[in-house]
Amino acid sequence: MLTIDGAFGEGGGQILRSALSLSMATGQPFAIERIRAGRERPGLMRQHLTAVKAAAEICGARIDGAEVGSTSLVFAPGPVRAGDYVFNIGSAGSTSLVLQTVLLPLALAGAPSRVTIQGGTNNVGAPPFEFLDRAFLPLLRRMGYSVAAALTRPGYYPAGGGEIVIEIGATSPTRPLLLTTRGALIEHKGEAVVSNLAYTIATREAERLCALLNWSEDRVAPMTERRAKGPGNILIVTLGYEHVTEVFVAFGRLGASSETVAEECAAQVDHYLRGEHPVDVHLGDQLLLPLALGPGGVFVTCAPSRHMLTNIEVIHAFLGEKIAIRELPEGVWRIEIGGVGADSE
Repeated sequence: MLTIDGAFGEGGGQILRSALSLSMATGQPFAIERIRAGRERPGLMRQHLTAVKAAAEICGARIDGAEVGSTSLVFAPGPVRAGDYVFNIGSAGSTSLVLQTVLLPLALAGAPSRVTIQGGTNNVGAPPFEFLDRAFLPLLRRMGYSVAAALTRPGYYPAGGGEIVIEIGATSPTRPLLLTTRGALIEHKGEAVVSNLAYTIATREAERLCALLNWSEDRVAPMTERRAKGPGNILIVTLGYEHVTEVFVAFGRLGASSETVAEECAAQVDHYLRGEHPVDVHLGDQLLLPLALGPGGVFVTCAPSRHMLTNIEVIHAFLGEKIAIRELPEGVWRIEIGGVGADSE
């Protein structure tokens, strides 16, 4: 049985989620110790436990250690079963992080599935729904995965109550991804969204963001989202290019002014626009698993984060040395991934 140290690298929940996905996709059982040892509150939190139980449900796995606070887990998968699944985190925990765990095994199961996940859809430190829908899933479809997402209701911390629905078709991801340039800029826009909060928060964010990015006022739309069960605020910038779409977000919170939120979002956008890489750090991290379990490919990104490097090591533990990283003279990095069945360089 494969043994994984949950404290290595960045020591967070991504180690567990990637291991669960890879275990189901390959049939390899694993044991993980020191789960989330790099976090202030180590061990399984509710969203991580939901991911473990969701994984066990779709493949009939035998598990040991699946309880809140546990720092070790044994997971022995069975065959992945396509179907109609509902997973409720029971808190404002991230729906996208639970989706990360089950998406690829179900996409490779050979039959359609429908997955409903309830919890937080817009969380600090996790991909928001808009990132999944606009940046990540279109690239999966380009590879040949059949997957579409819908937002039933947004959910913010601490109220939660959000819901996403993912339709997964019987897929054959056979098209390697080649993503080395952005191509021409097609669209750039911003959305300042408030739920159960004063509309002026959104208007101030929009005004400040336009000033910082030197955009005309019509490029950033203040708006009210009425479906959320609790208060929340997200500022979203979407940059759509010929070959890639990137999404950058900042979240409103107690103690942060609208102007501060706008400045945080603008800093991310400015960093991307000053570079030449098509794939920013968060999108690059998300692409590793679907490329390694699917058709493979190449993308160019900025300097890999510790989070990405840790994710690569988990993939190598299950699949062997499938990913090569090389710094290019232009200050960007080339990531080459051999898909399942491909030989590494």
